[in-house]
Amino acid sequence: MPLGVRSVFGLVTLPIELPVSTIIMLRSIAEIARSEGEDPSDPEAALSCIQVFALGGRAGSTDASESGYFAVRGMLAKSVSEAARFVAERGLIEEGAPIVVRFISQVASRFGVVLTQKFAAQALPVVGALGGASVNYMFIEHFQETAQGHFTVRRLERAYGKDVVRAEYPEF
Repeated sequence: MPLGVRSVFGLVTLPIELPVSTIIMLRSIAEIARSEGEDPSDPEAALSCIQVFALGGRAGSTDASESGYFAVRGMLAKSVSEAARFVAERGLIEEGAPIVVRFISQVASRFGVVLTQKFAAQALPVVGALGGASVNYMFIEHFQETAQGHFTVRRLERAYGKDVVRAEYPEF
């Protein structure tokens, strides 16, 4: 049986739908960051919003230590701080920004797995239009919940210190 109407439109509209849904998610993530005390003009805070896309997905690893929250943050920490420093000193639109490109590549590699799963779910003929909307809702909700957790941890780290929060994290 050929792909259903929703899945055919899904294939055709993906180049439009994906950037739109990503922008909606990023704006929502930025609002969550602001509500948790982040300064939207701080390059590190802005990059932490993008970092949520890496925190909310798994890079195909079944090893919990590689996919855990602090493990992913640790993996991206150097890239985030270097990219934030680069943006603060030189601005985002400077030729040859390899530090920023490396950070975006690390996030994209993890986010891409989630996008593939989302696309596959929407491409199924039985999903239909209502199911496709449900997949989009779950996708956006997942990253909003990830952002809420991430920026709550960052707020607690500012208040109590990173070591204290890291030590208490497993208790929750």
